[in-house]
Amino acid sequence: MNARAAWYVLLFVLGALVGTAGSFVQSAWFPGGLILALLASAGVFYGGLRATGTQLGVVASGAGWLVAIVLLSFGRAEGDGAFGGGVAEMIYLLGGMAIAVICATLSRLSPPAP
Repeated sequence: MNARAAWYVLLFVLGALVGTAGSFVQSAWFPGGLILALLASAGVFYGGLRATGTQLGVVASGAGWLVAIVLLSFGRAEGDGAFGGGVAEMIYLLGGMAIAVICATLSRLSPPAP
């Protein structure tokens, strides 16, 4: 596995961790938790762009975030789920996806001048 692939795997896992943590934080401390969760999501998406220099860094972290969110939204057979269906959950889902799209459509970064 080359270094670039390792970055993408790391960003996928980091996106999944941020998505999982944000799912619980956004409903625990409304509205501060929602803002914190969206800022953390924006940080991992933009960080993926800066770390790799390509939009694939955003896609990797966004894919991990989305997988975690979707798996947590399914719930369990007992009826337990991370999302209760309120306004804050919808803002987190739609806001996180919008932030990922915004970061993915940013222009590529130019290499630093020597």
